Formats: sequence, C-alpha cells, structure tokens
Amino acid sequence: MEPLMMDRRGMLQRLGTAGLSFLLPGMSHGAANRRGTDRPASLIVLWMNGGMSQLETWDPHPGTLSGGEVQAISTSAKGVQISHLLPRMAEQMHECLLIRSLHSKEGDHERGAAFVRTGYNPEPTLKYPTLGSVIARQLPQASLQIPPYILLNPRIPVPEGGYLGNEWNAFRVFRPGEKVANLSSPVPDQRLQKRLAGLDVISRQFALRRPLAEQVTLQQELTQRAVTMMQSEQLAAFQLDSEPAALQDSYGRNDFGRGCLVARRLVETGVRVVEVMLPGFDTHISNHTGHITQCRILDPAMSSLLQDLRQRDLLQSVIVLCISEFGRTPRINPAEGRDHWPAWFSCVVAGGGFRSGAVLGATPDGIPGKDPPLPEDPISVPDVYATILSQLGIDGSQEVITPVGRPIRFASTSPNVRLLQQG
Repeated sequence: MEPLMMDRRGMLQRLGTAGLSFLLPGMSHGAANRRGTDRPASLIVLWMNGGMSQLETWDPHPGTLSGGEVQAISTSAKGVQISHLLPRMAEQMHECLLIRSLHSKEGDHERGAAFVRTGYNPEPTLKYPTLGSVIARQLPQASLQIPPYILLNPRIPVPEGGYLGNEWNAFRVFRPGEKVANLSSPVPDQRLQKRLAGLDVISRQFALRRPLAEQVTLQQELTQRAVTMMQSEQLAAFQLDSEPAALQDSYGRNDFGRGCLVARRLVETGVRVVEVMLPGFDTHISNHTGHITQCRILDPAMSSLLQDLRQRDLLQSVIVLCISEFGRTPRINPAEGRDHWPAWFSCVVAGGGFRSGAVLGATPDGIPGKDPPLPEDPISVPDVYATILSQLGIDGSQEVITPVGRPIRFASTSPNVRLLQQG
C-alpha cells in the first residue's frame, strides 16, 4: 500500500484564493516539448452534462413506445445503427466501441456524476478522486509545464481530487480557444522580476522562521511553478489562432467545438487528461427538441476530434470517452420530456486499444415497470474505468492510504478484456 503525501487540502484552499490552486506536481522547468515518438498516453473525456438520452443518441428504438421521434441510421460499423441526429458520428463508428448497457443506482445529478466520474458510489465520509485525478497523479510528465488535468467549459459539479488532495483537481478553463486568464503579468518584465525578487526574500524568511509551515504550504515551490507556467510556450496549446479556419469550422464555432480542438492540442502537448463539458442535456421538457440542439453541437465536434487524432497518428495513444451521469427514461412525460434514468444508459469509447466498430449490451423496446431489469449483457462503469487505467499503464488494484487511514484501490474491479481489441 502506498501512503499518500501529507494532506495539503487546507493549504491549497488558502492558496486557491491567490490563484495558485492549479499548480500541480509534475510540472518541470524544461523547454516546452510537443508529444514525441514515445506517444505518452492520454484521456479525453467528453462529458454530456445533465444526463444525455440514450434513445436520442447511441441507442435509438424507432417505432416503439419508448422510441419517440428519433430515427435510426446505419453507420460505418457493420450492423451498428445510431440516431439520425448524429450523421457525422455515424461515419466514425468504425473507430468506436459503443456500450449500451451501463447501469447505475444514482438518479440524482450530483450523486450520479460522482459515481460515473469516480467509479465508486458516493459516501458521506469519503470523497473519491475522479478518474482524471488518478491518471494525472500516476502518470507524471517531466516535460509538462502546464497542469496535467484540464477541464474545458466547466459547469457544476466539477471533477475533484478527493482523498488524493485538492492539488489533483482539474484546472478549469472557461473560454476554450482563448488566452488563459490571469497568466499574463500586468506589469513590465523588469518590474515583475523585482516583485519576484522581493517575494523570494519574504519566502526565504518564512522558510527560515517557520520551516514546518513552509513544508506544509510549499510556498516557494508553488510560486516557482506559477512563474514557470506563466513563461511557458506550452500555453499556446490553449489558443486556436494558428489552427486553419476550415478545421475550426469543422469542429464548430462554439465553446464545445473549440474545447474539443483545444483538447487535441493539449494532449498533443503531453497533457494527460482533458475533459470537455457540453451542458444542456437535462431535458425534462421537450426532450427531442433539446437533443436536436445538443447533437448539432456534439456531432461535428466529436467526429472531427476522432478524425483529427487519427490523421495525426494519436488515436492509439489517446482514449476518447463520451459519457454522461445517467440516461433518460424510456417513458416520455406529459411535457414531452424524459426524466432521469440510471437503470441503463450508453457511452462511446474510441482509441487506446479499445475495440472498434462493435456494440456491447442491449436495452429492451418496451417501457419497464417500477423495478427495471438490468440491460442485456451489463457493463459496469467501474469495468470501463479499470480498463482505461490498465490501458494507460496504471495498476488499478494498487492501494493508497487515505488521510483518515483507510486503504482504497484506484479501481474497484479488474479490467474487462471484452472491451479491448483481440489479438
């Protein structure tokens, strides 16, 4: 069992008000390096915030009581059909594994998101780290001068480091594609250097007079990381000025489309985990209309991302996961909406050695009663996450000791080989 580093929760909460909460371990002072021939592994999560309807996207049931207005279309994967609202993704399904049989008991947004982001049921006395936090902590990248875990277009709830500490929270970027806020000095360089020299004097005195407090707060280390990030050429990965207009158009000129393009740039730079949020799926009212709107955003962005990664020979080292906190009910309510439905829902995984052009699981055509059965061939969220960790070279069975002395494994299950390419 691996002991955790000292608990820095309180320290980072205090430093967060000074703008230093994004400073994560693993950022070095070396020159900025783009992704090299070693192909460091990364994960891109496309988070459909609010509960995407499986019936209007990845698991249509046209002509049934639960099917609604959606139609099914054929895809580039033999025998696989998806919603007609995703025509460009239909052309990319040969790159994807479609899982239609995820299941959960958490029908509340916050608890559902906590379960799906961590692979553990939420508990009142322990906050689990998200999958991204575990990956960022376990896969340090020496050449990286920007955070290893980045959240684009954030909404509540945001992914956190849980018992690993706040230093493993995702670094939030609110305007993807633009210059990152608060990383440019408001004064000329010469004056900045004087300020930093003055701060260094104070920091040294603090370390001399209160060595234990300095060890806990890591004041000098965090300050140096802040300066390193401010001066890093890797910050250019957050901006889209150098990308061709036609490519930006193909992703979509919206926050999610820009976020997906920035995600590609970030993993190309060596960032381990990037999550891009697309809000707006909590469609209790006018579900079909709402999904028309959302799919017009998702479809070009996700399909362009997969094409872009493939063309740059990155899809085997980058895993793309499109997922939501739960699905929507088979029954359409009186407001023409669908309500929360954790009993079965879908996700799509591509790249990183996962199976492609395949479907796992199935859901019934009818409308179930009060106690819905499990979907056919159920796949658990912990199965998916344990397999992702394994594909990224992380031993999910490894235990760490939480700040309260409790041993916890990174993954609650073993990798599921059925999710992977055979041979």
